[in-house]
Amino acid sequence: MPRTADRLVLAVAVLASFVAFLDGSVVNLALPAMSADLGGGLALQQWVIDGYLLTLGALILVAGAVSDQYGRLRVLRLGVVVFAVASVLCALAPSGWILVAARCLQGVGAAFLVPSSLAMLNARFTGAAQARAIGTWTAWTGTAFVIGPPLGGLLVDALNWRWVFGINVIPLAVTLYLITRLPADEPRRTAGRIDVVGAVLGALGLAAVVIALIEQQRLGWTHPAVLVSLAVGVCLLVAFPVWEHRVPNPVMPLGLFTARNFAVGNLATVFLYAGVSLGTLVVALFLQEGAGMSASMAGLATLPIAVLSFVLAPRFGALAGAHGPRVYMAVGPLVAAAGFLLLTTVREPFDFWTQILPGLVVFGLGLSITVSPLTSAVLAAVDPAQSGIGSAVNNAVSRIAGLVAIAFAGVIIGAGGDSGFPPGEFEGFRQAAAVIAVLFAVAGVISAIGISNSQCDYRRVAPEASARCFDRWPPPPALARTD
Repeated sequence: MPRTADRLVLAVAVLASFVAFLDGSVVNLALPAMSADLGGGLALQQWVIDGYLLTLGALILVAGAVSDQYGRLRVLRLGVVVFAVASVLCALAPSGWILVAARCLQGVGAAFLVPSSLAMLNARFTGAAQARAIGTWTAWTGTAFVIGPPLGGLLVDALNWRWVFGINVIPLAVTLYLITRLPADEPRRTAGRIDVVGAVLGALGLAAVVIALIEQQRLGWTHPAVLVSLAVGVCLLVAFPVWEHRVPNPVMPLGLFTARNFAVGNLATVFLYAGVSLGTLVVALFLQEGAGMSASMAGLATLPIAVLSFVLAPRFGALAGAHGPRVYMAVGPLVAAAGFLLLTTVREPFDFWTQILPGLVVFGLGLSITVSPLTSAVLAAVDPAQSGIGSAVNNAVSRIAGLVAIAFAGVIIGAGGDSGFPPGEFEGFRQAAAVIAVLFAVAGVISAIGISNSQCDYRRVAPEASARCFDRWPPPPALARTD
C-alpha cells in the first residue's frame, strides 16, 4: 500500500489535471448557447477557443522552467487559483469579450497545471513506482475526454452554458485544500534563466495573426486594422526563431529540429492537430446549428471519437512499439481523412445515423491509429535529457496548429460572421469537411515520406515526457515501453 503522502500527491496531480482536461472537452458543445446568449456569432465562438489556446500554447513551453525556478507546488497552487478565478469569471461573464478575456486567463492557469502536476509525480516517485503513478494519472485524467462531451451537453440543456465553467469550482477547491496538506518543495536554483523575450515574441506574434484572421470576417482583408495586425504578427513570428537562435536558454531549442523524426513528426503534428481542432469544432457547431440537435444529443453523437481513442490507442501504441511508427502515422491520418470525406455526403433530408455516425467512427479509428505512434516517434528522436522540452514543444505545436486552424474557420466555412452553419444549410459544413480531410491526408503523406523507424527507440522515452503530451485532444496514452 502506498503511503498516505504518496496517495495525497497523486490525488492532487490527478484532480488538478482532470479539471483542465474536462474543461477542454466540454467547451465546444456550449459555443452555440454562448453566442445565442451573448451575441458575436462565429467570431465569438472562435475567440472562446483561440483565447484559451493562445495563452496555453505560448506558456506551456516555459511552464517547466517556471516550476524549476519557483517550486513545483507553488506554481501548481498558482495555476489552480488562476484557473479557478478564470472559471468563475467565465461563468459570470456579462459580455462576449469579457468571456474571451477570462478564457485567456484560464489558459494561463492551465499552462501550469499539467507540467507542475507531472513534475510533482516525477519528484515524488522513482523507478517502477513512478511509472505506475504516471500510468494512474493518465488513466484517471483520460476519462475526462470520455465523460466531457455528454456532461457538457447535459449541463447546457439542463441548466445553461455557464455551468460548463461553474462546475470547475468544487474540484478546484478540493485540490487547493489538499495542496495545503503537502510540504513545500524547494526550487531548483540551478535552472537557467527563463526566456521571457522568446515567449513574448511567440505569444504576441500568434495573437496578432489570429486577430487578423478572425476579424477579417467582419472588417474585410483590406481594412487597416486587419492588415497592420497581420503584418505585425508575421514580423514577430519571423523574429522569434532569430531570437531563439541567439539566446542561451531558448524557450524552443531549435537544435531539436535537427533530429529527423522530431522535425518530421512535428510537421505532421501541425496538419494532424489542425484537422483535429477544426474538425471537432465544426462537427459540434454543425450538429447543433445546422442539423438542429440539442447540446446533449450532440455530446452523445461525438462520444464515439473519444471512446475509440481511449480504448484502441494503447493497442496501436503497443503495435507501433513492436513494428515502428511509420506505417501507423501514415495510415492513421488517411483513415481520419476518409472519415471526413464521408461527412461531405451530408444533405437534406438529414439523417445522423447514415450521414454523420459512420464518418465519426472512421475518424475516431484514424486518430486511434495515429496519436500514440506520433508522440512516441517525436519523443524518441531527442536525447532523453531533452525529452521534457521535446514533449513541451510538440504539445505547443499541436496547440498552435489548432489555434491557427480555428482562426481560419470563417474563411473555410465561408460564413459572414453571424453564424457558421445556418439551419438547414449544409454547404459550409461539406466545404469544411473536405478541407479537414485534406489536412489529415497531408499529415499522412508527410509521415509516410519522412518518418524513419530506425530512429525510434522507445526505451529513450520517459513516462513523464509521454504524459506531458496527454492534455491535448484526443490524448495519446502513456507509451508502451519495449524494455
